[in-house]
Amino acid sequence: MKSNIEIAQQAKMRLILQVAADRLGIAEEHLEPYGRYKAKISLAYLDSIKSRPDGKLVLVTAISPTPAGEGKTTTTVGLGDALNRIGKKAIVCLREPALGPVFGMKGGAAGGGFSQVVPMEDINLHFTGDFGAISLANNLLAALIDNHIYHGNALGFDVRRITWRRVVDVNDRALRDITVGLGGPGNGYPRQDGFDIVVASEVMAIFCLATSLADLKERLGNIVVGYTREQKPIRARDLKANGAMTVLLKDALAPNLVQTLENNPAIIHGGPFANIAHGCNSVIATQAALKLADYVVTEAGFGADLGAEKFIDIKCRKAGLRPAAVVIVATVRALKYHGGVEVADLARENVEAMKKGITNIERHIDNMRNRFGLPCVVSINHRAEDTDAEIQQLIERAGQQGVKVISAKHYAEGGAGALEVAKEVVRLCEQPNEFKFLYEDTVPLWDKMKTVATRIYGAADITADSKVRATIKSLQDAGYGHYPVCVAKTQFSFSTDPKLRGAPSGHMVNVREVRLAAGAEFIVMICGDIMTMPGLPVTPAANSIDLDANGNVVGMF
Repeated sequence: MKSNIEIAQQAKMRLILQVAADRLGIAEEHLEPYGRYKAKISLAYLDSIKSRPDGKLVLVTAISPTPAGEGKTTTTVGLGDALNRIGKKAIVCLREPALGPVFGMKGGAAGGGFSQVVPMEDINLHFTGDFGAISLANNLLAALIDNHIYHGNALGFDVRRITWRRVVDVNDRALRDITVGLGGPGNGYPRQDGFDIVVASEVMAIFCLATSLADLKERLGNIVVGYTREQKPIRARDLKANGAMTVLLKDALAPNLVQTLENNPAIIHGGPFANIAHGCNSVIATQAALKLADYVVTEAGFGADLGAEKFIDIKCRKAGLRPAAVVIVATVRALKYHGGVEVADLARENVEAMKKGITNIERHIDNMRNRFGLPCVVSINHRAEDTDAEIQQLIERAGQQGVKVISAKHYAEGGAGALEVAKEVVRLCEQPNEFKFLYEDTVPLWDKMKTVATRIYGAADITADSKVRATIKSLQDAGYGHYPVCVAKTQFSFSTDPKLRGAPSGHMVNVREVRLAAGAEFIVMICGDIMTMPGLPVTPAANSIDLDANGNVVGMF
């Protein structure tokens, strides 16, 4: 079979203006084209359709990710195409890929095989410049902080308590902790600083939760960037920074329209990571899609314990969204990996390993159905080596929980390979559900974190040192106790140990750092050894990416 990039480069794309007009009824004057195959939908147009009824919202999530791969984005795209094939008006809503994974280890985020969004290279490389605008806004604020202190520090910053960090959209471990201001008085004052990857920036979170330019500006102004010696918070608006930051972001805030390989509309906008942020595409994009289609298929990053939990407890809570159904993606290979099989042996039939590994997806099913009250279907991203005996194990075990398992071939066949999943999703969407959040706003921050750890991760309890406990208490006392928690932890396990596969129980979740995101309106709980600035692997994907003699991108996925 051809590589993902070869399939994408041979796609017969339609002009994006035609896709918008024919499939969504959006006239040319409401679009800002970025070439022939990408466009931004104007915010003014989206305001004009707010009175339309909403379509059905379908969340695609997955088991805990493994080196074997699961194919969540591929399934999201394939399901969107399949829904259109059975006569439903459907839009796919995805996050924008970050350059860190593209040049690092994970790869791109445009789907795979014959279930992709295109133009694939553009989407994975800079796209419409949204991430550049977000990093510029973030780093403008950082520059204004240091400039303010250099020119007299009228706001009284305690330079030991500056919390705002710079960002860059590549993995670079050397930038995690740095010293700035070296070289003498003319260059400012020396202080410790650091970089996060842009998808971990609070500006990215705000960008994806804002509902309008006015809301964006208000949230940016609420960012707490540091404290005085008396520990009084200093906000971005105190520096008069939020106006200029909004100007940098005003064009980026309009959602991006592209198409699938089957020429169906796809909106791709925003991209916070789910292991260090809330892991969902923008609220503006999702709300727009719900007005433009009968079915909106969206995804939440990594496994359901991270992406789906945050999608519901942060995004849905903040934006008033209500999912109608959930698709949990898995592969037979990945479930065998969770059962203890190493990557080199995953192609061999191993029913016993499947039995063990299925505990991972069983917990995700239980969480979706019994913690959040949502109906779900399991979609197996089919591979040629999958055996009937292995799949039958999953069908029987999932059946005990009242969930249907469907082996789908959308990777190889596009939407035609996911028709049964689409039909089951439509059936589930017509059923009433008991959608609910995991915790109420009034629950204290410590108890919210404990609830997530014990009810979603299967932990026995949470721990934290005295400094972290004091920080949580101070945030509670300062009036932030009604915020949801955004847990940053490894995506590879229900625990904070990436090596613990399956569905570990009874473990402890250690909270080692707490960060206030006052503009995004959540509290980040950093657990285990997770880093907000990843490093590159021994052999980065960047080593394989190049241009051929004809100027075509090669070596990308």
